[in-house]
Amino acid sequence: MPDPPGFPLDVALLFMRVMVGLVFAASGLADLKDPAARAKSIELSHGLTLFVGGAELLGGVAVISGILIQLACVGLIVIMAGAIQKKIFVWKTGFWGKDGLGWNYDLMITSMLLVLLFSGGGQLKLFTFW
Repeated sequence: MPDPPGFPLDVALLFMRVMVGLVFAASGLADLKDPAARAKSIELSHGLTLFVGGAELLGGVAVISGILIQLACVGLIVIMAGAIQKKIFVWKTGFWGKDGLGWNYDLMITSMLLVLLFSGGGQLKLFTFW
């Protein structure tokens, strides 16, 4: 029996959602476990670090599950734009950066979030709101 239309694409989008979601959920969880150390390393206030960590954790879970995925993608894109801005204009990090720690990774994740935002994340979700 042939696959339903769009099935391979939906599986690929699900895989992308899981990978992106795990990156953000793990990052957010790490921020929340030791916010003081993380705040110092990224040069943010303790409160803002807690906010960003919580947003990353919740956004990652939302992206994986498909619940309010487009809203989660917009929020995570804003976080990534802040990270890219800080790396380029504050830390003066190049695209590849020193020891490979540039903003290339941030741009790649942002691109993946844009694909998920405009595709709606595919049809394989826990809940579909629109």
